[in-house]
Amino acid sequence: MPGRLRKVSPLKKPDRAYYALGLEGSANKLGAGVIKHDADGSSVVLSNIRHTHMTPPGEGFLPRETAQHHRQWALTVIEDAVKQAGISMHDIDCICYTKGPGMGAPLVSVALVARTLSLLYDKPLVGVNHCVGHIEMGRVVTGAQNPVVLYVSGGNSQVIAYSKQRYRIFGETLDIAVGNCLDRFARVINLSNDPFPGYNIEQEAKKGKRLLPLPYTTKGMDVSLSGILTAAEAYTQDKRYRPDAQSTLDEDIITPADLCFSLQETVFAMLVEITERAMAHIGSREVLIVGGVGSNERLQQMMGIMASERGGKVFATDERFCIDNGIMIAQAGLLSFRMGLTTPISKSTCTQRFRTDEVYVAWRA
Repeated sequence: MPGRLRKVSPLKKPDRAYYALGLEGSANKLGAGVIKHDADGSSVVLSNIRHTHMTPPGEGFLPRETAQHHRQWALTVIEDAVKQAGISMHDIDCICYTKGPGMGAPLVSVALVARTLSLLYDKPLVGVNHCVGHIEMGRVVTGAQNPVVLYVSGGNSQVIAYSKQRYRIFGETLDIAVGNCLDRFARVINLSNDPFPGYNIEQEAKKGKRLLPLPYTTKGMDVSLSGILTAAEAYTQDKRYRPDAQSTLDEDIITPADLCFSLQETVFAMLVEITERAMAHIGSREVLIVGGVGSNERLQQMMGIMASERGGKVFATDERFCIDNGIMIAQAGLLSFRMGLTTPISKSTCTQRFRTDEVYVAWRA
């Protein structure tokens, strides 16, 4: 949705309005968005179009089919984004694409589209780290100044803070990501993938009444989630499990709502703990939640309670900017472009493993 956002200007002040087209396709969501940086330093979202590769309940998405989806929809999504922005491709200053991390085949498909547009319209390319895109979009939407960042998505779970031109990773998952944990459990209990599995787990959890015991595994500032997923799955084989029953306090019955509630409460408590530890370490009173799981209202509520007890505040956005989208790639890419950083065609590759702290954050002091 178009709209003017807060100022998050790089060190180099704009001498005119700049426009960037951002392309995102690291997983099952294909996004294209156009952002404008005005001469006064403010950012304006001109368009933010997204199309999701859907699969039936109980099924995940595979790289090859996801890449085919992105190739099929790329032209339509980009045309809609440019049209909604009210500009032409000739007005664009740079074309930004997700370099990684993500799924290999979908990443390559979108990078190919970005290279093609770059050559057709003679526009510079900017490869963007997916996580940095989430962070910069979160900063400009919420106005958070120097927060501890909790980045939680389908493929990544990290606690991050900025220092000396890098986003430093304080803690992370030691195995699977939070979003992956929730998505896989949604498949186990046959929840729909529409609009996305984590949302449907959130809605189911609201009906839960019993907190079932699950492994709680924090190791310093890191978490481990494979054990809690295995334990939650094991409950579905328990003779007390009733897939069609409503949540109840009866100990002889276990329902899907109880399992979703228990999984959310335990996992989110782990995330709040490691985030608070990072806040204490750097002396911050701000928490910024980014990534697809960041749109979960219960996670925002739990984090907000912790932050308020420390005299702080939590910042989060809704699904327009939390869920993977092209506009976050455009925002991070345009900040980089305005500092003179671009990606030559010969180096416009993708990588499934692109660490957040590998990125030189030139636009921050």
